[in-house]
Amino acid sequence: MEDPVNEIARIIRQLTQSQPSTQRATVEEYFTPSASFTHPFCRTGSFEGSRWFIWCIYRWYKIMSPRIEIDIDGIAYDEKNLTLYVNIHQVFRIWIVPFFNAPVSLVTVLKLVRRPPLPPQPSYSTPINPNESQDGYLYRTSSSDKPLYYIQSQNDLYQVNEFFKFFSQFGILSAFLLLWQFLATALCVLGATIFWPVSWVEQNVIGGNKERSIGEAVAG
Repeated sequence: MEDPVNEIARIIRQLTQSQPSTQRATVEEYFTPSASFTHPFCRTGSFEGSRWFIWCIYRWYKIMSPRIEIDIDGIAYDEKNLTLYVNIHQVFRIWIVPFFNAPVSLVTVLKLVRRPPLPPQPSYSTPINPNESQDGYLYRTSSSDKPLYYIQSQNDLYQVNEFFKFFSQFGILSAFLLLWQFLATALCVLGATIFWPVSWVEQNVIGGNKERSIGEAVAG
């Protein structure tokens, strides 16, 4: 990628909605050879050749749900740390399970690495085949000095209620989780009320998050 923010939506659609050959070419072009993939259901780890397992995951994902509805709701880029945050919602259906329908939202965190592009080749030189790159990157030639970015890791983050949608048809488990979340909020209110003296000591004696013990605070 030359421009991660503007290119990532297209890449995600190619990974999730394209035919097998395009899907594999996308993985090989934009992921590093040792890229890792982390999801609530599966994980590859990072090692030389782990990119192949990422392609297998995307292939099985597409086999299970041949027609995936996916939309990109927002993209944020932490340029300093080379991290993309992509807010996604999708409708996942399993063709072999009648009436199964899981509309879920997630945030995908993509860690990138920066690599220099190949310089333009002189007309008399032997063309460079990117598939023969010794380090496994599919380098592209570039007439500019812009670096290229590759995905080193993908981490799909789901809220628990979104994760439950994969297991529960008609939102039954999600409803129980919603009730539990409201109950947990009520318990937080109860705990904050009963243990208010702890907050008083922190505010008036210890002083916030300063690393002092109560004994040190009393001693001055």
